[in-house]
Amino acid sequence: MQYTNLGRTGLKVSRLCLGTMNFGPQTTEEDSYKIMDRALELGINFFDTADVYGWAKGEGITEQIIGRWWDQGGGRRDKVVIATKLYGDMGDWPNESRLSALHIRKACEASLKRLKTDYIDLYQMHHVWREAPWEEIWQAMDLLVQQGKILYVGSSNFAGWHITQANERAKQRNFLGLVSEQSKYHLLERSVELEVVPACSAYGLGIIPWSPLAGGLLGGVLQKASEGRRASEGVQKEVEKYRPQLEAWESLVKDLGEKPADSALAWLLNNPTVTAPIIGPRTMEQLDGSLRALEIKLDEPTLKRIDEIFPGPGGTAPEAYAW
Repeated sequence: MQYTNLGRTGLKVSRLCLGTMNFGPQTTEEDSYKIMDRALELGINFFDTADVYGWAKGEGITEQIIGRWWDQGGGRRDKVVIATKLYGDMGDWPNESRLSALHIRKACEASLKRLKTDYIDLYQMHHVWREAPWEEIWQAMDLLVQQGKILYVGSSNFAGWHITQANERAKQRNFLGLVSEQSKYHLLERSVELEVVPACSAYGLGIIPWSPLAGGLLGGVLQKASEGRRASEGVQKEVEKYRPQLEAWESLVKDLGEKPADSALAWLLNNPTVTAPIIGPRTMEQLDGSLRALEIKLDEPTLKRIDEIFPGPGGTAPEAYAW
């Protein structure tokens, strides 16, 4: 396994992050335990979850599964850098969601209880919330850091100007501020290269791409179009929308002698601002297969061809559109 620093921090994390969103709804608790055990065997020490995962309002099913797995001992908790998130609806009453100081406090306490731990390594805001001033948010986060309940703060689905605003306000408080950003980032969705990636680079945030395979579209979907969820009407519509690009993509990686999923992850890892793409394996085979991405080196001709297939926004703003 390869490791890198999480953004500008001294925290070392694996170059692949284990996503746990499937744990509960799609992957049984027993199989979830096996996948997490196998991840540790492979050297993956970076796990991502959220209080809403499990999709039963207020229950935090996935966090509970992780907590019970840690309860089995063997130093599991000490080996894992755990990232969880808050923002979503955890109840039907006011202040049971979003980023008020009250909800930040309550959400953190609830996640700690479900995870059966006394601290969260990386506490992430799942979305931006414009109604809460940064003074309120940072006061609440700063208190949690002082209490030892969280170590670092990250964002998810923020715009570039949100990252700038957040870290400038944190700086005024002599607070570390955001150290990471989870963005939807893959070959079919490169708009973050306009503003988010430059902001993260400037402020020292590590990017943690979610959905790095575009919901499976970049994982060899044309070869497996009749299998599982790939056969659904929604996925087939997406396949037809991007068919020329997907055909060119799968042909390119075939010529390279690699698998589409591994190559899509390798392309993200080639970006120096990317810390670790989130992989969300439903099976042990999918987990084991992901490690090949760490070994793939994409040369300049290949990167140029990828840009031709998936053009992206044309660079960073404003040059990408101003001239």
